[in-house]
Amino acid sequence: MHKKDKCDPGCWVNCTIPLEEEIKIISKEFDIDFDFLKSALDEEESSRVDFQDGVMLIVIDIPLEIKYDKSVTYYTTPLSIFLTDDNVITITLKNSDIINSFAAGRVKKGDTSDKINFVLNIILYSASKYLRYLNQIIKNSDRIEKSLRKSMKNNELIQLLEIEKSLVYFSSSLKTTKVTLEKMFRLKFLDSDESDKELMDDVLIEIKQAIEMTETYLNIVSGTMEAFSSIISNNLNIVMKILASLTLIISIPTVISGIYGMNTPGLPMMDNWWFPIGLSLVLMVISFFILRKKDMI
Repeated sequence: MHKKDKCDPGCWVNCTIPLEEEIKIISKEFDIDFDFLKSALDEEESSRVDFQDGVMLIVIDIPLEIKYDKSVTYYTTPLSIFLTDDNVITITLKNSDIINSFAAGRVKKGDTSDKINFVLNIILYSASKYLRYLNQIIKNSDRIEKSLRKSMKNNELIQLLEIEKSLVYFSSSLKTTKVTLEKMFRLKFLDSDESDKELMDDVLIEIKQAIEMTETYLNIVSGTMEAFSSIISNNLNIVMKILASLTLIISIPTVISGIYGMNTPGLPMMDNWWFPIGLSLVLMVISFFILRKKDMI
């Protein structure tokens, strides 16, 4: 894979975050309707297959990994693929590692002269990225789960919420991509090449596997969030119970010293200063064992 100064037949035209002026240049250069091209600039564009004036448009959702200081977020973005008589044109609104890997030649199956094969390899590589990110997601959720076992804070739950959102994005995108691929399979443009049919089967298998994994992990994460939300609430209740019990025990000396401090006549052992202290200690020990027996401490 190498760059060229002009677009010859069999070339791949890659546009990342293109300006409107650049879209106009592509429209003029390849004789594609401007509005048809501009539809690729919609961030909410869903997976689909469309035709206009002999140009085929394939829109799929590809996964993205965004790294912050100590966290990673996953979501999806549309990839628009235009197939003309001689060229493949891809338009993305985000910088994607999938497209960069093909452009840098890191993916060896990148023969742009075979348009259908090249497009299917992009989709297959995208499906493998989904599976890789899903494995990373489940590893992160396991790590967060271990932290949650000893936590009473919401930080880990918020991280699990981000993971759940990522899985929801993946699930929605994969399902629409699967529908798009099945529609492509029915369009009969693969009939001429048996190897393309086999590659399409591989792509569909990868997508279906990613969908199953996403649904499984989504159920696991949702169940984990509910379980640990209850655990955190229960841990807080335990702490409050212990604090209430300790408050009760500590209040005993206060009550006794308050009674003996009022100089009320008739109280036992009024002339012995150690008696209130001893009585307080005895009652505190008795209260401690009573509360301990009732599992209050």
